[in-house]
Amino acid sequence: MSNTILKVKNLTKNFYTASGVLSAVSNISFEIKTGETLGVVGESGCGKSTLGRAILRLHEPTSGEIYFDGTNITKLPPAEMKQLRNKMQIIFQDPYESLNPRMSVSQAIAAPLLIQKRYKSSQKHEINQKVLEMMDLVGLARRLVNSYPHELDGGRRQRIGIARALVLNPKFIVCDEPVSALDVSIQAQILNLMQDLQEQFGLTYMFITHDLSVVKHLSNKILVMYLGQMVELGTPSQIFENPLHPYTQALLSAIPVPDPNIPMKRVALTGEITSPINIGEGCRFAKRCLYAKEECSNVSPEIKKIEPGHLVMCHLFS
Repeated sequence: MSNTILKVKNLTKNFYTASGVLSAVSNISFEIKTGETLGVVGESGCGKSTLGRAILRLHEPTSGEIYFDGTNITKLPPAEMKQLRNKMQIIFQDPYESLNPRMSVSQAIAAPLLIQKRYKSSQKHEINQKVLEMMDLVGLARRLVNSYPHELDGGRRQRIGIARALVLNPKFIVCDEPVSALDVSIQAQILNLMQDLQEQFGLTYMFITHDLSVVKHLSNKILVMYLGQMVELGTPSQIFENPLHPYTQALLSAIPVPDPNIPMKRVALTGEITSPINIGEGCRFAKRCLYAKEECSNVSPEIKKIEPGHLVMCHLFS
């Protein structure tokens, strides 16, 4: 039996605006194995969060297929998709905005249990025990059980979000920039917690982030996105030691060097960013690329396999 838990084939998500079709996610394919972490990186607005939400069908895909545990979930009816929420969850970027300000810590963590009918509302003792168990698991003091989000700091609020995602015992979690809104010292605590939970429960993560050092540390594979497309996919060593796509090279060159005596070799990108609305043929990065040729503006590149596990979408490798 294959240990691939998630397989995405040619996934596309478009939004239809007054100005035209906005291509948020375009023809992306990849796989994630059970217990692994796929890191997803790219600039703001490149489609990372939309990709994660489309996989969970929080945004309905425009086209393509999503296989979870061998089942094509792309066209599942709402009732069956609701049941699948037991196995697929999400941790949102902003822990304050994703929590209902009128719900206490206990109510927020218990909500998925009631929605999925794991318990009846009359089973208050059992629900409270499960809530306390989850609070212990994520390092939330039990004395906070009746507190509200505005009374807590960012780290504690994010722990609520993690507990809420874990309370149904899922297999796969989309982590949508789960530490970007937190102080650096708190980020380390949350990242360590998530790694410990992954090892303890065999969780599979799709980790969306801007922080390249985090994704290098956490991920088994890294997917680089630009304007809705996957431009490169590989292991951390392949991406960081041998970046192939010009955009990946520019992205990595922006990582600060901690030694002031070592000069940074920045790859400065110039040119106009292509509009994501009504995108035509050609490479979407061509207007900013240092190596662009005439072909790049007229012909869309295809994904090429350069070595096992290392894929790139670029005419330089055609």
